[in-house]
Amino acid sequence: MSLVVDQLSKSYGNQLAVAPISFHLKQGEVVGFLGPNGAGKSTTLKMIAGFLAPTSGKIQLNGMAIHQDAIEAKKIIGYLPESNALYEQLYVKEYLQFLCSVHSIYKASQRMNQLIEQTGLGLMQHKKIGALSKGYKQRLGIAAAIIHQPKLVLLDEPTTGLDPNQLIEIRALIQSLSKEALILFSTHILQEVTAICDRVLVLHQGKLVADEPIGSLLQKHNTSLEEIFKLLTH
Repeated sequence: MSLVVDQLSKSYGNQLAVAPISFHLKQGEVVGFLGPNGAGKSTTLKMIAGFLAPTSGKIQLNGMAIHQDAIEAKKIIGYLPESNALYEQLYVKEYLQFLCSVHSIYKASQRMNQLIEQTGLGLMQHKKIGALSKGYKQRLGIAAAIIHQPKLVLLDEPTTGLDPNQLIEIRALIQSLSKEALILFSTHILQEVTAICDRVLVLHQGKLVADEPIGSLLQKHNTSLEEIFKLLTH
């Protein structure tokens, strides 16, 4: 599995949200997508997910052009938006059953039980979504993103607002997903990047200013990731 982003850009009238950017990701990588607020991270993820049409450029997933065959592409893409909108009046298990039906999942009960165990939702499965903590809502959002076993998983700020224990658990979950899928996630938490990422992409004012393995980036600048981030985004 591979993802190729080639000269991708997005403009809103005269406002350039994402300048032409290019990168290539391959299976097994956990890639952190960094940048200040307004850098264009969420816009880029929405274009890759097929929810936003690019102004120019190409996105290919395993050789398939995402915007030319959007329905087929979305079958192998999982996406957790930053807002993580959920049906709060539904019960957790009821929501997952609904998603199984939407995706026409074969052996839905088996897949749902597997997912509940994988995401640690067992104790919460009979609760209403509105009664869940922030951490469990994030787990459910990730469950929704991966219920159809996608080959590319896009996570937009998946660890925002979590306590230290929840961070460790979500971190472990993201790492486990990398065994089966390519993971690209945006975050403001630099410790998360150093803990779980193989590689980092840094976006600043819509431009890609870094695309390197974490180790190489740290060695090149011989300082902390926080200092490197400040250097690249000022």
